[in-house]
Amino acid sequence: MKILVVGSGGREHALVWKIAQSKKADKIYCAPGNAGISELAECVDIKATDLTALADFAEEKKIDLTVVGMDDPLVAGIVDIFEERGLRVFGPRKNAAILEGSKVFSKGLMKKYGIPTADYETFDKPEDALKYLETAKYPLVLKADGLALGKGVLICNTKEEAIAGVKELMTDKAFGNAGDKIVAEEFLIGKEASVLSFVDGKTVKLMASARDYKRAKDNDEGLNTGGMGNVSPNPFYTAEIDEICKKEVYQKTVDAMAAEGREFKGCIFFGLMLTKDGPKVLEFNARFGDPETQVVLPRMENDIIDVFEACIDGELDKVDLKFKDDAAVCVILASNGYPEKYEKGKEIKGLENFKGKDGFWCFHAGTKKVDGKTVTNGGRVLGITALGKTPEEARQNAYKATELVEFENKYMRHDIGRTDR
Repeated sequence: MKILVVGSGGREHALVWKIAQSKKADKIYCAPGNAGISELAECVDIKATDLTALADFAEEKKIDLTVVGMDDPLVAGIVDIFEERGLRVFGPRKNAAILEGSKVFSKGLMKKYGIPTADYETFDKPEDALKYLETAKYPLVLKADGLALGKGVLICNTKEEAIAGVKELMTDKAFGNAGDKIVAEEFLIGKEASVLSFVDGKTVKLMASARDYKRAKDNDEGLNTGGMGNVSPNPFYTAEIDEICKKEVYQKTVDAMAAEGREFKGCIFFGLMLTKDGPKVLEFNARFGDPETQVVLPRMENDIIDVFEACIDGELDKVDLKFKDDAAVCVILASNGYPEKYEKGKEIKGLENFKGKDGFWCFHAGTKKVDGKTVTNGGRVLGITALGKTPEEARQNAYKATELVEFENKYMRHDIGRTDR
């Protein structure tokens, strides 16, 4: 089979790596890809958001299966365009990708179908939002309705911070049209959990749980980022919580989307908060998480192409998903200054140290090749993933592996995978 993966980050590198293990994968392309992906696939200079050019390429190369990693093309309708041309593609259609594309929609869906989530209000006018803030309880969470690279969420401890947040999102348009509408919701207290799932429109099969670390600095301080690391399984996601979510969240969401005429095929990422009142949904993503993918796929035993095809064909009920008992930890190596200002173009040294190392991976996020050298090309540069018999052993292995690679302004959190906080 000829496979095309759409995207350029660490998630896509992990997807390409997993696809490359399949006996069915004869040739892999990635658009646009990165320096690490180029070791496993032929990178194609087409932007992930240039949907027509991607479809033209898939037709020209007779691609058998396209896997969409990123949210932007899914929300923009890449699956619809590919299907109209008779091309097989893994991911939700535009009318289902709205589950991630609009937080106003997803909150309304949860309210309508009784899926547990934080109490909330929605606004499409800044003056109405500001009026609400006068009597709101604090802390309060403000969320841009649309896609904002995982950064359109503001935790406001005071009314003054919330007023500034409304201005940032709705008036100053810090995230563009994503802030045309906003959600103001109660601040939930608890441990976060990420659960990825495969969905074929009616059946949902869960991958291994994970825990994401969004804040830029240790002890969950600093600005929100796209994710500074991950551990799988999530030590706080117990068997009891799993049973509750299977009953109250996962299947309910898939059934709700089908009832709304928005059949979902692809990957649903369930972002959960484990509160004293039980698990509640923080967010949905309509694709694999980043860096969750970098800890979940190394634990997955199945041929991923078989699972992709089962989702497309509505036969996921026939798949027995299996994961290793080992734990996995991913530590993100970022450029110092991320997620605000940071420098690019710094040479990365030591990548060869990962070759032939079983149980250790270096997934490229923001890298590119320049004159034969691999250099930094983003805020999040590399994801260092390692396995271990326990989360603590995986954590120790991952941090030891971060020493194998160097670049100027290398930055990381030092508490990824710790269970005492």
